[in-house]
Amino acid sequence: MTRNKQAKIYERQKLLLSLTETVLSVILLMVIIFGGFSVDIRNWSTAYAENPYLQLLLFSAALGLIFTALSLPFSFVSGFWLEHRYQLSNQTLPAWIWEKIKGMLVGIVLVLPVLLIFYYFLLNFPNTWWLWTATALFIFSVLIGRIAPTLIFPLFYKFERLDDEPLKKRMENLARLGKFQLEGLYRFNMSKTTRKANAAFAGLGKSRRIILGDTLIEKFTPDEIEAVFAHEVGHYVHKHLWKGVAVGTFSSYASLFIAFTLYNYWVAQMNFSGPADLAALPLLSLILTVMGLIISPLNNIQSRHHERQADRYALTHSSNPVAFLSALKKLADTNLTDESPHPLIEYLFHSHPSISRRLQFAERLGVTLAVEPAVAG
Repeated sequence: MTRNKQAKIYERQKLLLSLTETVLSVILLMVIIFGGFSVDIRNWSTAYAENPYLQLLLFSAALGLIFTALSLPFSFVSGFWLEHRYQLSNQTLPAWIWEKIKGMLVGIVLVLPVLLIFYYFLLNFPNTWWLWTATALFIFSVLIGRIAPTLIFPLFYKFERLDDEPLKKRMENLARLGKFQLEGLYRFNMSKTTRKANAAFAGLGKSRRIILGDTLIEKFTPDEIEAVFAHEVGHYVHKHLWKGVAVGTFSSYASLFIAFTLYNYWVAQMNFSGPADLAALPLLSLILTVMGLIISPLNNIQSRHHERQADRYALTHSSNPVAFLSALKKLADTNLTDESPHPLIEYLFHSHPSISRRLQFAERLGVTLAVEPAVAG
């Protein structure tokens, strides 16, 4: 079986698992709402606590356990079993379990303040909670962008400053060319969990940095790494992070206003005591989930546009543009990426253009791979 055929099967299985989990989650939400179970869980929560915020935490914990029980099998099959089946993972089962536990703990720490603030707005500002919640989410997203590289990412990976001086010099030259002021260039031990390779532009303000997986540094040539870095600089030059924040903020305000309108209507129709009724909250979650599924393809359109702009920057500013194309091919092979997914699948689910489309885009700019790299069978 060719590597690309294997990639198609792998990505199809990952997508099928993700879609099945999403559909089952929506069905479970509907059962909880329309089967009266949210009322039962609310009554249980209020029986054990008088403070409304403690009641919220008990209610949320009960729902969290239910949905964790649903998601764990999918998470195991997709995140551990499939990765090992296709020789993409370096993790033992205990290490995978520990990473999941850490992720859940960090998620709880980050989500709890947002949840409590949201419920405060819902209790005290029933007609404008959507506005204050959207504002709080914007502030929170900026704060996370500032602290993630220094406080959150190191909980999962070890970060070290790049010590390859010739490679570092290349990247510093590209950063100066793009007027890109960054806190530093870092490598991280991506290989502790996976054999895949990646690089990213992370952080806001003074925490802004480029991070390179050790797998990328070890498997790719200096020209290819420089080209990948040029792509990340392209995101900065085109202000994609701030454009994403702006669009995300607008989407958040609009989505929450629409959700507020629909939620109020259905709360009245289903005879809940009001928008802050704990039993009604799964209904709001269902509305936001469905809206998220509708909005996701639109977000992907913007993301693919940004990726094409970053590709153009890499192709026109790296010292060896052809190396960018060989890096794309190597990334597809290393990460087991389907190079030519079905156009509908790409449109609905892919945040990046397919490798085949990216190569075609490069050809239109006059850059082509002289020799097709060999692909392992």
